[in-house]
Amino acid sequence: LEITPGQRLAVVGMNGSGKTTLIKLLMRFYTPTSGRITLNGTDINDFDRRKYFELFAPVFQNIESYAFSMAENVAFEKEESSDKEKIAASLQTAGLWEKIQSLPNKLATPMLKIFSEEGVDFSGGEKQKLAIARALYKDAPLLILDEPTAALDPIAEQNIYQEFDKMANGKSTIFISHRLASTRFCDK
Repeated sequence: LEITPGQRLAVVGMNGSGKTTLIKLLMRFYTPTSGRITLNGTDINDFDRRKYFELFAPVFQNIESYAFSMAENVAFEKEESSDKEKIAASLQTAGLWEKIQSLPNKLATPMLKIFSEEGVDFSGGEKQKLAIARALYKDAPLLILDEPTAALDPIAEQNIYQEFDKMANGKSTIFISHRLASTRFCDK
């Protein structure tokens, strides 16, 4: 398998067929027991792990939210050092901006009620949109979407697909799905 710069690759298969395992191997979460994975001809194990991780902006099926502000949950940076315009653009593309704007403290609203009664928790679909916003904010050269619409309703799913061009924005993209019809915007 070769992924070229800017390519949109769909990986389609049944549940349990190894789609996510392929991604975890590519991202160095797992080590291959045979064969090797290279980046521009260099074995990925020869790269500094932290620098290698910076190449990826993954959206996995299992999404965690943290007892930080909404802004910090997107940027994973202190609120004062994050780019508010980039956070807003990421949330808009992911389809979560209106929800954030409806909250009493908007981007400063805490996620979860662990430290504040003003905290909010999101539905599964909203958490998935939050994960997409995180990946967009990170702006890494390789975007990985592992069943990114699994917890979304059909309308939200369609909106995400319509925004896919903005999300991909010239990046190499791997889109994992078990539905072939949802991959029509991919090259390969």
